[in-house]
Amino acid sequence: MEVIINPDLETIDWKEVSEIFQQVNWGIRLPKAIEHAFKKSSITCFIKEEDTIVGFGRTVDDGKYYALLVDVVVRPEYQSKGIGTQIVNEIKSRLIGYNFITLTAAPNKEGFYQKIGWEKQKSAYIFPKDDKQRLEHCE
Repeated sequence: MEVIINPDLETIDWKEVSEIFQQVNWGIRLPKAIEHAFKKSSITCFIKEEDTIVGFGRTVDDGKYYALLVDVVVRPEYQSKGIGTQIVNEIKSRLIGYNFITLTAAPNKEGFYQKIGWEKQKSAYIFPKDDKQRLEHCE
């Protein structure tokens, strides 16, 4: 498999990325909106097998102090093969010197992050956008 960091985003098939979001039940995300979001990211990581995107992730960060890992997604048929770990580690290795590197795990994926060394914060908060988000992410 090929790991691609900060690829030319014009070469990414955003329809395929949108389909992967739907496959993991993250809802419908329009290809143009996804492309816009990824273009605002400092670090993007894609993993491909031949011409097929099997996983991806990105950061939202300020370039120095704070970085948030977001959209770490692996096609269901490729999960539990180390690809998610590889994406997280590839991104994290480029964030040396940051004061805070954080993420919000998808519901029921907390164990994955704990297994690879992430720790739950004592003081992280969210302002829920709706009741569904409150149920999934709040204590």
